[in-house]
Amino acid sequence: TVQLGTARGILLETKRLVMRRITVQDVDLLVDLDADPAVMRYVTGGAPTPRDEVEHEWLPAFLAAYESGDGHGFWAAEEKPSRVFVGWFHLRPAAGMPRDEPELGYRLVCSAWGRGLASEGARALVDHAFADLGARRVVAECMAVHTASLRVMEKAGLRFVRAFQQQWPVRIDGDEHGDVEYALTREEWSAR
Repeated sequence: TVQLGTARGILLETKRLVMRRITVQDVDLLVDLDADPAVMRYVTGGAPTPRDEVEHEWLPAFLAAYESGDGHGFWAAEEKPSRVFVGWFHLRPAAGMPRDEPELGYRLVCSAWGRGLASEGARALVDHAFADLGARRVVAECMAVHTASLRVMEKAGLRFVRAFQQQWPVRIDGDEHGDVEYALTREEWSAR
């Protein structure tokens, strides 16, 4: 992971990715990402996020995450050297959780799947959490049947913590199998 500061809005760079701040100019990219039923399968059961919701709810929330200035937030991921948008990552405390226990999340376009880009970006953010933000623990959650996301969490160094049943606002195929939490502590990260 290469830290670049905030020059040109780039916050992190990996071997194959540039991870920069999301901006209002990204709205079409975010709408297109959330319009793909395969991308949204384990989020909404495949239903697209309406443009109005992306523009007036999600994008403002993404941008608001930068206001604290504490290094948490959302990153648009672009593949090198083309700088083509491949998705987004987040590292931020979940609602009601301590700031030193940020949650890792990601959503990538289908053309980026199976190439290790999600794992690469996730590892960069895990390292950022511990090396730069003083995290005590990094957590991530997904549906138990979402095997691709489970592999990303494992490749980022996170390990299974618990299974639980989350209430989804819509019925999603496989939600009857519940959800899982994975995590990595500072001590485990340091020992790697």
